Amino acid sequence: MNFDIDKTNAIAAHYTEIINSLGEDVNREGLIKTPERVAKAMQYLTQGYNQDPEKILLSALFQEKYRQMVIVKDIDFYSMCEHHMLPFFGKAHVAYIPDGYITGLSKIARVVDVFSRRLQVQERLTTQIKECIHDTLNPLGVMVVIEAQHMCMQMRGVEKQTSVTTTSDFTGVFKQAKTREEFISLIK
Repeated sequence: MNFDIDKTNAIAAHYTEIINSLGEDVNREGLIKTPERVAKAMQYLTQGYNQDPEKILLSALFQEKYRQMVIVKDIDFYSMCEHHMLPFFGKAHVAYIPDGYITGLSKIARVVDVFSRRLQVQERLTTQIKECIHDTLNPLGVMVVIEAQHMCMQMRGVEKQTSVTTTSDFTGVFKQAKTREEFISLIK
């Protein structure tokens, strides 16, 4: 990833102030380059703001008469909680039932990456993935299930290290219990 030097310097200046405000010496050997490294890391972790998920799906759009469930499961993702700016991570499971068009399977995983590489909450992430696939491919239905661990719950606050949060959202034919149940059974 190419980093904008002006943006990197501006972000690094803020991290210099933060480190100093925490009582550390930013000029200490181990911290001299830390503000710049953190600035680059934050740009990388939020690069989804600079990517268009619809373009990604459309870049590999194919006409196809297939009208059965397409599932891409166990998509690893990493995101940043917008409330505490701590990571949350886990697996996304995405299904859609095409209606004339399919997209490349890797494009589904890339859509997950685009939305997860923004400051997020898991609930919005789930819905954004569903809406993007629904609006771009116009399938018969879309369903997204996300299972994640949140460092804001594990490292601070309630400190529940084994907790997992599950969210789901669906549209179209997935409103039918039978279709949802088929998807759930296939991702287990």
